[in-house]
Amino acid sequence: MVAGTVAANIGLRTTGVRAAGLPGLPARYSQRIDVPGRLADEGNTRNWHYLDTAEALTEAGVEPVGTVLAVHGNPTWSYLWRSLVTQSVEQAREGGTAWRVVAVDQIEMGWSERTELTRTLEQRIADLAAFTETLGLTGPVVTLGHDWGGVISLGWATEHPDVLIGSMLLNTAVHHPDGTPIPAPLRLAGARGMLGAGSVQTTAFLDTTLALAAPPLASEVRDAYRSPYSAPARRRGIGAFVADIPATPEHVSFPRLERLAADVAELRVPALMLWGPRDPIFSDRYLDDLADRLPHAQVHRFAGAGHLVIEDAPVAESLLSWLDEHLPQGRATTAVTADAPAADADFEPLWRRLDERRADDADAIVEQRGSGSTRRVSWRQLDDRVTRLAAGLHRIGVRRGDRVSLLVTPGATLTAVIYACLRIGAVVVVADAGLGVRGLSQAVRGAWPAYVIGETKGLAAARALGWPGVKISAARLPGATAAALGVSHSLKDLLDESAAPALPSEPGPEDLAAILYTSGSTGPAKGVRYSHAQLSSLRDVLSAHFGITAESGLVTGFAPFALLGPALGARSSTPEMDISAPRTLTARAVAAAVAEADADIVFLSPAAILNVVATAGELDDADRRALQGVRTVLSTGAPVSRQLLTALVGVLPNASAHAVYGMTECLLVSDITLDTMPGDDSEHTGVCVGTPIGGVDVRISPLDAAGRATGELTQDADCLGEVIISAAHLKSQYDRLWLTDRAAVRDVTEDGRWHRTGDVGHLDTDGRLWIEGRLPHVITTQDGPVAPVGPEQAIETVPLVRRAAVVGVGPDGLRQCVAIVETTPGSKRVRLADAALAAAVRAASPQPLVAVFVVPELPTDIRHNSKIDRTRLSEWADRVLAGERLSAP
Repeated sequence: MVAGTVAANIGLRTTGVRAAGLPGLPARYSQRIDVPGRLADEGNTRNWHYLDTAEALTEAGVEPVGTVLAVHGNPTWSYLWRSLVTQSVEQAREGGTAWRVVAVDQIEMGWSERTELTRTLEQRIADLAAFTETLGLTGPVVTLGHDWGGVISLGWATEHPDVLIGSMLLNTAVHHPDGTPIPAPLRLAGARGMLGAGSVQTTAFLDTTLALAAPPLASEVRDAYRSPYSAPARRRGIGAFVADIPATPEHVSFPRLERLAADVAELRVPALMLWGPRDPIFSDRYLDDLADRLPHAQVHRFAGAGHLVIEDAPVAESLLSWLDEHLPQGRATTAVTADAPAADADFEPLWRRLDERRADDADAIVEQRGSGSTRRVSWRQLDDRVTRLAAGLHRIGVRRGDRVSLLVTPGATLTAVIYACLRIGAVVVVADAGLGVRGLSQAVRGAWPAYVIGETKGLAAARALGWPGVKISAARLPGATAAALGVSHSLKDLLDESAAPALPSEPGPEDLAAILYTSGSTGPAKGVRYSHAQLSSLRDVLSAHFGITAESGLVTGFAPFALLGPALGARSSTPEMDISAPRTLTARAVAAAVAEADADIVFLSPAAILNVVATAGELDDADRRALQGVRTVLSTGAPVSRQLLTALVGVLPNASAHAVYGMTECLLVSDITLDTMPGDDSEHTGVCVGTPIGGVDVRISPLDAAGRATGELTQDADCLGEVIISAAHLKSQYDRLWLTDRAAVRDVTEDGRWHRTGDVGHLDTDGRLWIEGRLPHVITTQDGPVAPVGPEQAIETVPLVRRAAVVGVGPDGLRQCVAIVETTPGSKRVRLADAALAAAVRAASPQPLVAVFVVPELPTDIRHNSKIDRTRLSEWADRVLAGERLSAP
């Protein structure tokens, strides 16, 4: 018999009833206490149900360092926190830090008493204070809340600063923006005629909330959540909670919520926010507001999780990990302060070269247009445009720290907008259109920009998909079009020519400058945070290593470098291409851009190089003369082979060819030239990406038998492991992905902050780095871990093989290798390799192969068009070899 049946038999007070026989929640943690009422409840005594781990910790012989005070929302109850309750005790028993967990059932909810009193937000905060006083909770205390329990927990926190040492939040809100309706599900639940019917008379509101879990809750867990709400009289609190949502200033709880929102911004204790972004109620809008009020908080968005984030994601483990890191022994590890960091006298912001050339009429940007025409922008014009846009953005409300999402193709307009934003301290959010609509939407929603500046196509997507932010069009639109797209301003509107532009003070070196999204080729796209100092350090490394001066001309066919020309003080040109699809770049387009900009340095991605080489036959004599003036060509974005660089030098005959290794997290790690690349007879496997540049420190963490990078950092030669790096221009952290960032930081030592790249490889005796694949693609065989690139390179020596991927199938530790190849000429269908080809591939491979497949095209990422999706291929090969029909991977 579950406790709900017992409660139905003894009435609404439920004195003495405990939550017993529920999955995941031992009855021993269930407790009851009588608490004197306060405010409107003065003179009454109310019976509370709560979960408490104190007795279990005492029995285990451990003393807690503090208490986690957990408050549920509507329509859940303390059962929500069962995983934290049990895991915290298990951790303490195993010798870890002991935290007492107290999880309440609010009055009218769960197994606590039902009353006739209408409970407002003010009353509920007072109720909780009365509970903790009666319980004798003296601190130190970390509050934890979900849904409206988050609001109430923060109310308690702000009123108890003497015992508060931290605050943890799951999907909640303390402020709703003016002029915006509350979320549709809450409007429906609170509508006249629906409030009682949906929340009290039926279980509709309860059932809808429980249905938000992803994956769906087990039936016994759903029943446990429902157990205290078995009859309408026991669901009155659910309806009362909905009715107490302060949707308008006239609501009785509105003033208390406003005061609470202001008080939260004054909290200086460590804070954590764990969020389920697929929440139709507490969306990222509310996370963004809380992040503004608690800028020191760690934040993690669990992709795919929703409103019941603790049911959807490993929240309990994350809470305990955060407590261990930030509040060990019940004390904060670092002070939380609102003071600005000291100024760096040597810091030169990204726009300093632009300032220095503001009176120069020479070309700064040469833009190749689709019509074959060329647009030229001088340094004087660019500086004027940047300054006036910066003033205009500030005039309409853009402030330091505001996020501005940019949906504009690279060129003069985007360049001016970026430098205008940086100048006033706004944070530019840049996500590659190559992510596709879904990926781009996830990126924009994750960053939750205050403003979106875009071209018509981007603004149409923003409107259709409900992206946040004030919309600003790159071009002035007809009134009807602007209204349809929700556009409030155009860039033309911001260019006030009538007066000298007034600019705010410059941002500091440690202020956040940009969030650049990864390509998504190695997992979900992640926002990478860069400070102004880190971007300036990147500029300085690029300038010094490649000898870029004011006389240099750059052609940038790779998006991340397409906007650094003004920062380097060099003129720049973006060739005619689809910047989000590098393989659309042709040799003639490069030649045209070089000629127009008198460029001597060219940046290209490996995919762009492939097509430039493939289309070199279309060059005429004038094109070839222009390309002879290029002194340096850089391949950036992914490792590139000696053969491909050799072919590129055939197109740019006087250029020194460089292959630059880096990633969005650290765009410049190492460099190698074609002249110094090892030959095919090298004893090393993998792609040699050269030696570190710009003060980058590279170490290797050796792999264990399970393919995990667990070894101590080393620079020993010929040791296969994960590549770990440290640099001044390394990213600050991932945006709102605390757990991801935590996993990526190998260590923080006196030598620097060490980032796990996820690439595997080794160093040779000359200190050169060789990349052999990605850590998730390592194949754990019975003979040890195998990196895929070495076998792939060997297979690609077979004359009929154009490109190869080697992946694993079978159980971990006993995986077998499979080769999947593209052929020359290409195959029109997926098939097993014929006997002759299979024999040749097996003979070339240093690893035994259980199968060889031929495919028309290997799946790759969009941005680089070169990073093979080995995870997808491995899963496909596993299914096919298990008997599934042969189909495209």
